[in-house]
Amino acid sequence: MKQRTVPCVVYRGGTSRGVFFNEADLPTSSIARNHIFMSAIDAYNPSQVNGLGSGTSHTSKVITVRPSERADACLSYTFHQVGIGEAIVDAEGTCGNLMAAVGAYAIDEGYVECPTENGIVDVTVYNENIGRLIELTVPVESGRALVEGDYLMPGLVHSGARIGVSILSPGGGKTGKTFPIGRKCNLTVDGQQVEATFSDVVNPFVFVHAEAFGYTGFESNAVLGADTELLGLLETIRIAGAVASGMADSPEMAREVPSIPKVALVSAPCDYVATSGETIRADEVDIIARMISMGKFHWTFAGSGLYNLASMTLLEETVPHDCVRKYGVENDKRTRKMVRIGHPDGVAEVMVELTPDGSDVVAVGLDRTARRIMDGQCYVPDWM
Repeated sequence: MKQRTVPCVVYRGGTSRGVFFNEADLPTSSIARNHIFMSAIDAYNPSQVNGLGSGTSHTSKVITVRPSERADACLSYTFHQVGIGEAIVDAEGTCGNLMAAVGAYAIDEGYVECPTENGIVDVTVYNENIGRLIELTVPVESGRALVEGDYLMPGLVHSGARIGVSILSPGGGKTGKTFPIGRKCNLTVDGQQVEATFSDVVNPFVFVHAEAFGYTGFESNAVLGADTELLGLLETIRIAGAVASGMADSPEMAREVPSIPKVALVSAPCDYVATSGETIRADEVDIIARMISMGKFHWTFAGSGLYNLASMTLLEETVPHDCVRKYGVENDKRTRKMVRIGHPDGVAEVMVELTPDGSDVVAVGLDRTARRIMDGQCYVPDWM
């Protein structure tokens, strides 16, 4: 079969990697576009050996970019989650990690005029998945996004230049409300009621207590991932949350959109050993969490999930806030606060700003690094 070529760029952003396409280089047909995305990543093989993915949810990602029609953003972009062993392209959710890479891309591709050859450049982009503005502070050197720096993110071995990411008015991007079914609800799983918080901040998530499933919450991914019964129960919870929130009209419809909502197990702080072998002490975190993405436990924690979970630890009467309270830490009523989340590979710090009355989220932000890995032509089997 003859192959065509499409220009692309590959970036790492945070702990994710994605293939970036300029919309001007893509066909207008959504069928043809999806064919390009699935071929580029290789949605068809679980190993993704025939494409640029690597068999994980955090590397099966595509970003499409175009100049923004909005006066307050230099570009608009859409995130696409690509299937792993399944012919799926899902643009319902978004990726918090690749937001940093979008900022670097905006600088590198000339969407922003750099007022200085070296320094910090403010970049504002528009995320079409959630309909929100993203403000980024991008270090620049010689007119391009700086890569080298002294900021070491959990989940990476090498340090990089610190990129600040802040999402404005992050609540209700998919459902219209931060809490579409209340701050707590009971979801039925195999005839049992499981207490949960469904929250729509950046990406919709369902948060449940790890202890409800017989776990402490700080077990390794290998242990949790080997429990097929647990994986099945969490998928049932994901589907139930989608239906209860109105994201899906039926369980069948919820199964057709596997990327959101996502599900996370949360627990109170305690000592645990990260995948790096480092011991994380209870006093170094505010909450511990493990999350499922596309049917597998995430090796760290999705950036979009960090934003959501950090917000929930500060918003009262939620499942994550209960975990914080169990450790004796009460909300000190400040409207802006740093939240420390313990995940499998370390600790992530997320800044959350609440409304003055503490009822909702004004903005969420965290620091990431990004690196341009390659650019060139992606070879794709011919399309109609």
